[in-house]
Amino acid sequence: MLKEIGHVEVGQPFDNFLLIKSSTKGVASNGKPFLTLILQDSSGDIEAKLWDATEEDEKTFVAEEVVKITGEITLFRGKPQLKIQHIRPAQPIDGVRVEDFLEKAPVPLEELEERITEVIFEMTNPNIQRIVRYFIKKYESTLFSFPAAVKNHHEYVSGLAHHICTMLNLARDFKRNYPEINLDLLYAGIILHDLGKLTELSGPVAPSYTLEGKLLGHIPIMAEEIGKAADELDIVGEEVTILKHMILSHHGKGEWGSPKVPLVREAEILHLIDLIDAKMNMMNRALNKVKPGDFTERLFAMENRSFYKPTFE
Repeated sequence: MLKEIGHVEVGQPFDNFLLIKSSTKGVASNGKPFLTLILQDSSGDIEAKLWDATEEDEKTFVAEEVVKITGEITLFRGKPQLKIQHIRPAQPIDGVRVEDFLEKAPVPLEELEERITEVIFEMTNPNIQRIVRYFIKKYESTLFSFPAAVKNHHEYVSGLAHHICTMLNLARDFKRNYPEINLDLLYAGIILHDLGKLTELSGPVAPSYTLEGKLLGHIPIMAEEIGKAADELDIVGEEVTILKHMILSHHGKGEWGSPKVPLVREAEILHLIDLIDAKMNMMNRALNKVKPGDFTERLFAMENRSFYKPTFE
């Protein structure tokens, strides 16, 4: 049986169906056009080049389309790449579905929903609780299906909810060690910090950036939404200002896209927890694809480092 694309080995032949995650046109040094395809199944993704691409190829091989590919796994700049020998669109007779090729959160959807609901019930600050409830109700149809990013971390179905729940669990542990933490504020910041991505990103299948995402970004989008929600709920007070600050500062540094640096204790913790969970997700998923004694591919978002998988447990 063929391996999934996330677990292939260099030199292995490949003959199977994959979903096109993205398709980008380029021009080679010889002046001929080509397509850079990011192809995926439920285990991960891989890059491939379709050389000498025709106009018909550009129209046919687009994002969210399933294709049948015959080729070979090669190595290019330290990363596996699929060398295409033959490619065709999937046909109805093939019996494949787009949803079969989507990577999903490793935690059941029901558990993610229950965890977030549980945390909201634990909140004792009525203003914070009402604002969080407002957004959970507003985005209930998309929150539990969207990824947390286009690439790098939690970029899979239900990835955003998975990211939130893992951070909530980390926050609970922080509270045990540092009881002075305002857990309502930290919980709210975690649940709300990336909800702007529900506007910034296109959806769970082959996610890309929307116009609002490109021009505004999820941080300003969500900070503005909190203000509008507070007005609608007739909530005034410091909680609204600090929740906005939590959103505006959660990337930590200006060079990381943060309009403000954290100036509240819970905002700093939110930033650190966000960073920990994103990095752990990237490392774990990369390490799951290699054998003990091997290094992962280079992870661009981790300073282009390769991580070693020890041979002992």
